[in-house]
Parts: sequence; C-alpha cells; structure tokens
Amino acid sequence: MLRATFDLSPADAVGVLAPLRGHVVAHEGSTVVLDLPEDNWGADVNLLVAALVAGEVMEAGALTRCRLVGLDVPEGLLPGPAFGASGDAVTVGVIVKPPLGLSPVAVAGVARAAVAGGARFVKDDETLGDPPWCPLAERVRAVVEVLEPGVVYCPNVTGPSPTLLDRARMAVDLGATGLLVNPFAQGLGGLVALREAALGVPLFAHRAGSGPWARNPSFGPTGAVLARLLRLCGADYVVVGAFGGTLFESDDEVRANLAAVREPCGSARPAVAAVGGGLGPDGARAQVDAAGGGGLLLLLGSRAHAFPGGLEAAVRRAVHTL
Repeated sequence: MLRATFDLSPADAVGVLAPLRGHVVAHEGSTVVLDLPEDNWGADVNLLVAALVAGEVMEAGALTRCRLVGLDVPEGLLPGPAFGASGDAVTVGVIVKPPLGLSPVAVAGVARAAVAGGARFVKDDETLGDPPWCPLAERVRAVVEVLEPGVVYCPNVTGPSPTLLDRARMAVDLGATGLLVNPFAQGLGGLVALREAALGVPLFAHRAGSGPWARNPSFGPTGAVLARLLRLCGADYVVVGAFGGTLFESDDEVRANLAAVREPCGSARPAVAAVGGGLGPDGARAQVDAAGGGGLLLLLGSRAHAFPGGLEAAVRRAVHTL
C-alpha cells in the first residue's frame, strides 16, 4: 500500500479524493490519510506524480487547499540511492558559474580552481546542457583532465528523453565521476532510469522546476515530500536549501527537507543533503552547525565566484572553517 497524507480545505471535501481509489484510514480536522493499492501505478513514478503529487485532485474547484504533506511507498517499490551519504562526512562543492557562455576550457578552469582550493565536488549548473559552444563530451573531457582522485564531477545530462541514457553512458565513459539530472524537467522516471542503469557513479538531482509546487502554500506537495521522493527515486544528492539562504525555504522547511533525506525510510540509504542557495565561504561552518550533523554537501555558488581573492581562495576559506 502507498500512504498519502493530505491537508484539505474544506475539511469535509474528502469525496474529491475518490478518483484515487484509496481507503481513508484517518480523518482528523483538515488532515486526511489515504491508503492506496500500489497496483494503481506500480513503480511508474511518472503516473504516481500525475495522480498524487500534481494530479487532478489538485485542480478540483471544490477545494481551497489540497496540500500533499506526506507520502510513504512500499518497501522496494522505488530503488533509493545507490551510494547516498557516508557517515557524517561534510564536503565542500562548487557550482560552475556563470552557467551560460563558458567554453569547455573555461569550465575546466573553474574546476581546476575549485579543486586547488580543496573542493571535492564540482557540478554543472542546471541550465548548461549540450550546447554547440560547450558540448557535453568536450566539457567532460576538459574537466576530467584537471580532477584529482576522489573528486566528484557531475555534468548535466538533462535533455531529450530518448537519448538520456546515451548521454549518461557517454559522460561516464569519458571519465565523469557523477551525473546531474533535473527530474522536474526530465521527469522523475528519468531519474529512476539512471539509477537502474547502474552506471557506477552517484546521481545529483537538481530541483529547478519544483518551486511552483513546493512553495505554493495551498496546493501540491511540500518540499520535504519532494526531497524524500527524489531520494527514493535514486538520488544520491538532494538539494535541501540553506539556512538563511537566498532560496524560498524558511529554516523550518530546510530542517524538514533534511529530515526527508536523512530519516529511516525502509531500506533506502540516506541521501547526501546538498545545502545551497546564496552560500558563501564564510557561512559554511554555520550551515553545518544549523544542520545538526554531517552527510552534507556545501555548495558554493555565485558568492564564491565573486570572492575578492578568487574562487580558489573562497573554497579554501570554506574548507578551513569546517
């Protein structure tokens, strides 16, 4: 059984959920808990999204609120992370900026500076795909040349669905040590496909496109529900926002996202919580303390690139504060 928990208004409009063919197991105030046969959708996460996360029930005119605040799936229905978090490790990573306009050589230059400063993780931004001025294959080749052993580089393989796995395999064959995909552009089924392809590298799930759902206070899923779903679909790294950051989450919402990727969830491994959104080198220690533990990736973005001493110095400062 799948279990979905909704916050409904009006509270007596439970009949709107009838098309889901679920059984109401609890109804207290505005909170309604449904058990749903997993055979309704099987492991097809795209149909699961279409039904529960952003489905017709969210569009019912009879409702002024329909918030998905909890989602539990049967053990083994979705694969979970292949690697996930390793103990209490805290890693400093760098987002390649600016995302547009850089050549493969320039991207490699960013990676070289990041690694020299002590970064153990480098990733493309979500808007950099396979453009003619920075082809994916050339970019991977260039970056791999400057990596040190143990550094994860996640090129962005988001793009046309029919060739997703081809791009991912090519990137890994060329030496990429991780992969980035945006499941909200690609479809969550694309993330599952990458996980099940067992390419031998961790997967970073970007969340651009989830904002209209997660930050809507009345309809759609909470950010924590989405974070947990990304983890279950196979993401080794899940973005959780940042404490006092530039993204929309309150600190309480960041804590809820952290719990979603850390707390026990059947046999699914915990995912690495990727903390980012306005994070600069001087705020790294505070983020770790606020998160209450490890299993973190601290993602330095534009503020590190604009650091007076340069990117290498920014990364070094962040690393030395940990």
